[in-house]
Amino acid sequence: MKDLIKNVITKQRAFFNSKKTFDIQRRKELLKNLKKEIKNNEKEIEYALFKDLGKSEGESYLTELHFVYSELNIAIKNIDKWVKRKSVRSSLLNFPSSDYIIAQPYGITLHISPWNYPFQLSIAPLIGAIAAGNTVVLKPSEYSLNTSLLLEKIIDNVFPEDLVKVIQGGPEEAAELLNYHWDYIFFTGSLNVGKIVAEKAAKFLTPTTLELGGKNPCVIDETASIKVTAKRIVWGKFINCGQTCIAPDFLIVNEKIKNELVNEIINEIKHIYGDDAQVSDSYGRIISKKHIDFLSSLLNNENIIYGGKIDSENKYFEPTLVEITDFNSNLMKQEIFGPILPIYQYKNFNEIDKIISRYKDPLALYIFTKKRKFGEKFLMNYSFGGGAINDTVVHIVNDKLPFGGVGNSGMGKYHGESTFKTFSHFKPYISKPFWIDLPLRYPPFKKKISFLKKVLKLIE
Repeated sequence: MKDLIKNVITKQRAFFNSKKTFDIQRRKELLKNLKKEIKNNEKEIEYALFKDLGKSEGESYLTELHFVYSELNIAIKNIDKWVKRKSVRSSLLNFPSSDYIIAQPYGITLHISPWNYPFQLSIAPLIGAIAAGNTVVLKPSEYSLNTSLLLEKIIDNVFPEDLVKVIQGGPEEAAELLNYHWDYIFFTGSLNVGKIVAEKAAKFLTPTTLELGGKNPCVIDETASIKVTAKRIVWGKFINCGQTCIAPDFLIVNEKIKNELVNEIINEIKHIYGDDAQVSDSYGRIISKKHIDFLSSLLNNENIIYGGKIDSENKYFEPTLVEITDFNSNLMKQEIFGPILPIYQYKNFNEIDKIISRYKDPLALYIFTKKRKFGEKFLMNYSFGGGAINDTVVHIVNDKLPFGGVGNSGMGKYHGESTFKTFSHFKPYISKPFWIDLPLRYPPFKKKISFLKKVLKLIE
């Protein structure tokens, strides 16, 4: 494996240095070919996602394929505009000059993608990297092996390996990849692994994007619409069996509506998945027995008010509601990343502030309220990656909204043009003629200091 990695890096470095990735039309052509190849393999992709995560055809298309198609269409349509040199106004001190910004690709990039949305979260960053003119080595997750193998087949059919190459494997292969000098690293995964990636990247001063996670609070005040709130929470929490980095991790519900909301959430779970979610075509599975065991351990000594059924052999974990009163429980010490929804009831806003302050910089923050100004003020008060008033998860679908974390939930943004920007260095330069050379900036300054100060004050 070490020799394979060295060989790929050498080839990609030589390919990038040849300036072949600077060909804009070739970038567009490759992205169009990628879209065609994905369309040719749609059924295989959906089946791989079903085998890995139990995803239905509808969920696979909505959350994985459609998202990728959207990103491809945006890049293909806009790449000419994105790469175009941009003119900016000159400074008076540089008069006369023409001032520009140009987008330059970083070079060879490493992408380490996760298992929860294994197709979308592998391909979406790759689209931006190729649109920007970089090469890519993709290390997909070993847990979602069926999708990872299909990713390799699709990419091999579209790209030469000196432009894009998939490296399969587990933690050892990922660790080996991080030993090399990359020009950019894009990682999606856990906080603990993200810290390792950042430490390895620091050795070479490599810029990174870290898409991590966190315990995403969801606040429901007494004015919220019970029925709509329940429907949107159940969808956002239990899609992909709760294995979504921006799913609401726990609820903070006003005591006046808590019982009514819980009953409506249970009704909505049954409405969407039936009385037995295990036989539902719309309910997914946990990625592995290891993750089933972890989730199961979180329920020890907890007050389960709905669900709790587990079938480890078939990777089934029932949608589960837990009432909590103690934030020192295991459920509240770390991101759950599964179909367990803790519910806490509050009396006043001071309680909410203390709770959210315990979980600094979540990837997402949600509030349900009919008091719009209050909701907006609430979101202004806290640091988080992205969020919504009166909904969950859906902010991810707007390509004009950059997606990413802050602090413990990550660094860097992507989606749409933001992905292109992530994989581009925006290089400024100015162009000046020889025919005039104003003496104002040159020493000695003694005789012109008064005039120089006047000029500088005009542009301050």
